[in-house]
Amino acid sequence: MGRVWKYRDDVNTDVIFPGKYTYKIMSDEEMASHALEDLDENFAKNVKNGDVIVAGKNWGYGSSREQAVKCLKAAGIKAIIAESFARIYYRNCINLGLPAITLKHKDIEKFDAGDEVDLDIENGVIENKTKDFKIHFPPFEGYVMDIIRAGGIIEYIREQVQGK
Repeated sequence: MGRVWKYRDDVNTDVIFPGKYTYKIMSDEEMASHALEDLDENFAKNVKNGDVIVAGKNWGYGSSREQAVKCLKAAGIKAIIAESFARIYYRNCINLGLPAITLKHKDIEKFDAGDEVDLDIENGVIENKTKDFKIHFPPFEGYVMDIIRAGGIIEYIREQVQGK
């Protein structure tokens, strides 16, 4: 179970992971400490493992850098749920094993910051424990689910080469 962190439409990669750190070598933990710092100064200090982000349209537009996904995963985010994702950001989520779930606007609006949620990626169910409702989404299929289960494409390929 995790808490919802709710954000607006059009959150770009420079806000998710500030551009000023793009070319600085950092550990995953240090990247996590800068996640969303220009949008929400409380996020990096208070995010917990298993929390989820719920956002509006066009989450992750801008540059193609992977740090904008990696910092959230390193911070403990279990999934990002949005009305829509920028194409490259969405693929970076899959490549790094962070589920990117698309829901309709009417469903996004049902969540508030701080809601407690359970997420069942395998069966495509988000349960809001705070408000006592469930939303179903199409589960990831085939190799995409395998990549998410493995924790990312590198881990997935490593499993394939080593024969699981």
